[in-house]
Amino acid sequence: MRWVVDSSGRFRLRPYYEQEELDAECERIVTGFLEAKYGKLSFPLSTDDLSVLVEKDTSDLDLYADLSCEGDDVEGLTDYFPRKKPAVRIARQLTLDNSRDRRLRTTLAHEYGHVRFHAFLWEDTLPKTPEKSLAEKLSGQRQRYERIKAGLKTGSLSGSRPVSFSASPRPPGQRDNLGPRCRRSCIFDAPVFDWMEWQASYVCGAVLMPISSLRDLVKTSVKKWDDSTWLPVNSVHADELTRQVADVFAVSPDAARVRLSRLGILQSSQPNS
Repeated sequence: MRWVVDSSGRFRLRPYYEQEELDAECERIVTGFLEAKYGKLSFPLSTDDLSVLVEKDTSDLDLYADLSCEGDDVEGLTDYFPRKKPAVRIARQLTLDNSRDRRLRTTLAHEYGHVRFHAFLWEDTLPKTPEKSLAEKLSGQRQRYERIKAGLKTGSLSGSRPVSFSASPRPPGQRDNLGPRCRRSCIFDAPVFDWMEWQASYVCGAVLMPISSLRDLVKTSVKKWDDSTWLPVNSVHADELTRQVADVFAVSPDAARVRLSRLGILQSSQPNS
């Protein structure tokens, strides 16, 4: 992870993650969770297990929240706090309607992306966690974040002016812990310019369809049709692979297609053409 200028205006600087970083960390998390609980990897990750995974890193998970005041298309949200874990709320219609279980799963995984990879931006102190890997990197980056923040406030950084790292200005009386409101259209396919939603949507796919298990499935399937490492996105074989991924990992075909496209397995034209 590295810091880059936040063109959205929410922060002065924001975290930039490589896709490989997100894939590796999500696989580490899911693999560790499943092996600790079951002693093996087994997919799909159940909705209950996914809920437990989210609960471990939150102060509260409400699966029956009334989010009608947030707008018809908001299905999940995360609120951040300076001295406690974030709180996640999921629209109750997703939990109550069994036919929308896959939508519930993608929403949970999306909010987990916000919890796991963005909560430290609202912390007053360094995160205290025994976990290693990216967690250690986040701790180190947090220290750097505080140093840069202090420099910006005092104007001691060359070419800079005092700027607050708090979230972008909000109407009077609105809560300071207001985090992302996740709209239906951005759960697994957010636009790149909305960095928080894009990162959370990538994590959504990486948690539900971990990279190594997904590649093993793709390798076996694609080998039946072709020796190449990619498929034309509009081909019959691409449709078949998308259905297989959706069935194995219990996600929607749209979520499977987005994941395969982001990994370059489905492409609209020949690579390097």
